[in-house]
Parts: sequence; C-alpha cells; structure tokens
Amino acid sequence: MGTSLVFARLAVNTIMASITPPIVPSNSAAPVAEKHRLASAERKSAIVETAIRLFAEKGFRGTTTREIAAACGVSEPVLYQHFATKRDLFNAIIDRQSQKDSGPFEEKLQPFLDKDDDRGFLTALGGEMLNWHNLDPGCMRLLLFSALEGSELTEMFVERHARVFLEKISGYLARRMDEGGLRKMNPDLAARAFFGMIGNYAMDRNIFHMRIGEVPDAEVVETMVGIYLRGMQA
Repeated sequence: MGTSLVFARLAVNTIMASITPPIVPSNSAAPVAEKHRLASAERKSAIVETAIRLFAEKGFRGTTTREIAAACGVSEPVLYQHFATKRDLFNAIIDRQSQKDSGPFEEKLQPFLDKDDDRGFLTALGGEMLNWHNLDPGCMRLLLFSALEGSELTEMFVERHARVFLEKISGYLARRMDEGGLRKMNPDLAARAFFGMIGNYAMDRNIFHMRIGEVPDAEVVETMVGIYLRGMQA
C-alpha cells in the first residue's frame, strides 16, 4: 500500500510540473523592459523620419496624421501614443535636426573661432552649408512649405537652431572687425549676406534645379568666399 502511495505522488508531481509555468527570476524583466524601450524609441524615430519626408513632399496642411501612421505601418492611436499633438511632432523634428546638424558644424568651425584665418573659417562654413543642403534637401523643402503655409515649425527652427548658429558666426565676424581684420559694419547683416550667397546657390541647384554646369562644390565655395572677402576685408 505504501509503495502505491509513493508512485501516486510521483505521478501527481510529474503532471503538475508539466502544467505549471517555470518560475522566472526577478531580474529577467530588465532585458524585456529594455527591449520594449528600444522598440519604442526606434518606432518614434521612424515616425519622425516619415513625417519629415511626407511634409517635404506635400506640406503640413497637405499631410494627415492618418497618412503618416499608414506610411509607418501603425494605427493613428499608436501614432498619438508617441506624439499627442502635431506640435509635439514638430518639436521632435526640430530636435532631430538640431542633433543631426550641430555636430559636423561644430567640428569644422571650432578650430577657427579663436583665430584670424578668415578665408579658412568661411571656406569651412561654406563647405558645411553646401553639405547640409546636398545631404538633406528635404529639410529645406519642409521649412519652405512651413513658412508658406504659416506653420510655426519654421519659427521654431529659427529660434532653436538657425538663430543660435547665426549668432556664433556673427560673433566671429564682430571679433575680427574689432581687431581690424574686417571692415566695420553690422555683423548680423554680414553673417546673413554670406549665408544668402551659399544658401541661395544651394536652393537654386537642389530645389529649382538651376545648375551651372558641373561645378564642384569646392570651386563654388572658393569663388563665393573670394567675392565676400573682397568686400569685407579692411
């Protein structure tokens, strides 16, 4: 009788083990949570990239949240989980551009900010400006759409990114004017004049497709820096 009871208990234990889920150590939740956060961040980044592309193609008013969600392969409720309002999406676009653009510009220009190499400074600046336009033409289209439609995105971009950059350039020019290396004038207007030369050329080429043959970027920058300095040097 005792032997039968032992076998019966073994049988019960075997059955219970087969249907009872294994105990998961408490620290195993961390990789799952980390994976979830990673997936969420990747989806958020994909939404931002998709929104930039669609806004650049159709404008803000011409692009609906439904189209953005469909292009990302998610539903509108999922889109709203990441960006509750369109302003939140605008903010994310500006953050993305600021993070993407600030590194290369800072790296190229920093060596010149405390020196008196005006040609080197402007050549580095002009080259990075053309690179920006060439590598990310959709951003300029997006900003132009925004300005024409009366959207606040362009103002946000100017306040949080472009104005800060312009102030750094005008600061360099103001210092060189004080040192006597450049003619005295309004440094803010002087900075905008150089931006206008390079920026207008880039927009003519990338947006309006007005090309002057196959002129290398280095030649474009060298020519415009020469013209600019002939009017600026003391």
